[in-house]
Amino acid sequence: MAMVTIPVVLVVPLTGAIAGGLRAVFSGEPKAPLRAELVNVPRRSTAPVNLSFDSLLGRSGRLRTRLLPPAEVANYPALREHFGVSVVSPGIRMLVVPRDNSDFAFITLRPWRDKLGSHINTYHVGWWPGERRAMPSNYDNPDGFIEVSKEAADLQISTHFTLRDFLTHDQERIWPKYLVLREELIDKLELVLATLEAQGIPTRNVVVLSGFRTPQYNARATFEGAAYASRHQYGDAADVIIDADRNGRMDDLNRDGVVDFADTDVINRAVEKVERQHPELVGGLGLYHAMGPRGPFAHIDVRGTRARWTGNTRSASAGRTRPGVRREESVAVGKCRAEGEMAALCARMK
Repeated sequence: MAMVTIPVVLVVPLTGAIAGGLRAVFSGEPKAPLRAELVNVPRRSTAPVNLSFDSLLGRSGRLRTRLLPPAEVANYPALREHFGVSVVSPGIRMLVVPRDNSDFAFITLRPWRDKLGSHINTYHVGWWPGERRAMPSNYDNPDGFIEVSKEAADLQISTHFTLRDFLTHDQERIWPKYLVLREELIDKLELVLATLEAQGIPTRNVVVLSGFRTPQYNARATFEGAAYASRHQYGDAADVIIDADRNGRMDDLNRDGVVDFADTDVINRAVEKVERQHPELVGGLGLYHAMGPRGPFAHIDVRGTRARWTGNTRSASAGRTRPGVRREESVAVGKCRAEGEMAALCARMK
């Protein structure tokens, strides 16, 4: 594979230091540490670094980030040569791709060991299922966390998505936030969107209704799909709608003149095609009836095994269940007939 020279954007690494280094413990539960200062303001630089770049863009060719646990930084000696040993510390290092002048981010994760009790820094994450009981290997605790400051939240990680799209929807005033995310999920989503685009379906605006959920958030959620071992806690699941016309609702994907559950079948066919072409990205697909003003939506994940289901807020006879697919029911609540997180989306529509 040809080696290309890529200019580097220098970024001040994320610090996440705890003021005073002290942590109080009460009844075995660590209290939230004092808030720490965080600096993360990307700056461009023309300093060159030699990297084999083509493989970094993923199967879709649309990835704009590589997530690196500290131990994996050694796989990129060019980064270590340029940044020195500091490259193993949590942070975002930006490169500029010369062929299209696009940005590419190497993100060194904050390691799992930095989670103390139910907190990382001041951010409340809770307890992963594997910390409480024995779980299958595909439910292992995450390798690490992306440390996200206000300045880094809008970092473009692929053609359609930013870090902000996948943040848990709580603790609005707490920064930095911590995010678990897998590149395979972003790659699969981009492949699905590319498949839809090939059919002439616009995908200019994709809304992630729910991306990463911290275990503490998932545990208190009542919305459909918030299972104890939900894949959202592992950074490899997203609930999405396609809203190219930006009216706040799922688009009429099948072009029959109405937005309804049938539009999710268009996404279903695209996911099936992507999984046939890339079996290493196999995972779950959940298709949901409208649970609020956003209309129907799709859950897509890369759990590693095939799973299919549907869910709705209507009677058991509403909609069609595909062969081999189980139907899950939920009870709508609230003035806009939405549950949990979806009710929050209703409020945003006002």
